[in-house]
Amino acid sequence: MGAHRPRPPRALRSGAIVSALFWISAGLLAYAQAGYALVVGALARLKPRPGGGAVGAPTRAALVIAAHDEEAVIERRVRNALDLDWPREMLRVVVACDGCTDATAERARAAGADLVLDLPRGGKVRAQDAAVEATAAELIAFSDANAVWELDALKRLAAAFTDPEVGYACGRVTFTNEAGTNQEGLYWRYELWLRERESRFASVTAGNGAIYAVRRAAYLKVDPIMGHDLSLPFNLVKRGWRAVYVPGARATEKMVPSVEGEFARKRRMMGHTWPIVVRGGLVDPRGYPPRYALLVASHRVLRYATPFLHAALLIASLRRPWALASQLTLLGAAASGRTRAGLVARYYVLTTASIALGLYDWLRHGTEAGWDPVEEAR
Repeated sequence: MGAHRPRPPRALRSGAIVSALFWISAGLLAYAQAGYALVVGALARLKPRPGGGAVGAPTRAALVIAAHDEEAVIERRVRNALDLDWPREMLRVVVACDGCTDATAERARAAGADLVLDLPRGGKVRAQDAAVEATAAELIAFSDANAVWELDALKRLAAAFTDPEVGYACGRVTFTNEAGTNQEGLYWRYELWLRERESRFASVTAGNGAIYAVRRAAYLKVDPIMGHDLSLPFNLVKRGWRAVYVPGARATEKMVPSVEGEFARKRRMMGHTWPIVVRGGLVDPRGYPPRYALLVASHRVLRYATPFLHAALLIASLRRPWALASQLTLLGAAASGRTRAGLVARYYVLTTASIALGLYDWLRHGTEAGWDPVEEAR
């Protein structure tokens, strides 16, 4: 019989586990926040996805505006839609009023909307579903009630659908902010940079509610609490479509003027995001092409794991004073917020916290399909 090998002391084993936890957490965080950008940037340059050919652009379009108590902005939105560079006889502007208790419907009609639906409160997604069913357009575009599109935006979105493989296209939304205290602009520019590279390499992993369009043949009804921004791109990719980003299709929205207000908005958004992650199919790899699976794992799954990776890193840093000090410095800068760097740190910390708190809210209270407008963003 061979000599008995002594087991390493328990302290050494626990130290190895803590060390592995530290380096794995730190590595994944570094990849999620910076490394992924290098990877997707290189892939988009070296291995761009070829186009799928060309067909004629859709000609009959509908612009759907889902609204709940948006009387303050709905007239502006409808008039902006009617001014778009698109043949008037080929465009149908549809306002889907989701249980409105104010004058949204009346003002939308007065502004010239082609169709105004007075619907019971069922949430934004069900209002959008009803609007899609009410029109026979080949191309269905969607917009928030507080968004303003550039006049060529619809034409630029439609051009993406000359590729017969494209089922979804989102444009570029710019958030306007006079106060200059919200760091969404810095984050959003980085996010759009990633989105453009994802689109070039495979497909985007998320869109935005201000400006996007779906080919009618590709439109999919999703759970009303899950929303289109995250659920449509990956679901359409699983069904064989491409989801692309069109930076030339531009819109603007007013942003929430404070970091704290943005934190509250993101926390509500994450309450709708976690059902998609946990039971909506996002983390189920079945149906994903390999390229897209890499993007989803890197940009979405790791992004939503960020607060838990930070918690693991903090615990594993207790034996490393330098690492602990760096994390406490980040928290201290976020707490003070006195400099631009401090505001960026606060934005990062609160955004990361909103992911965990959104999960807490969903697990404790569930998520309602309905939504209320953010007054500061009108």
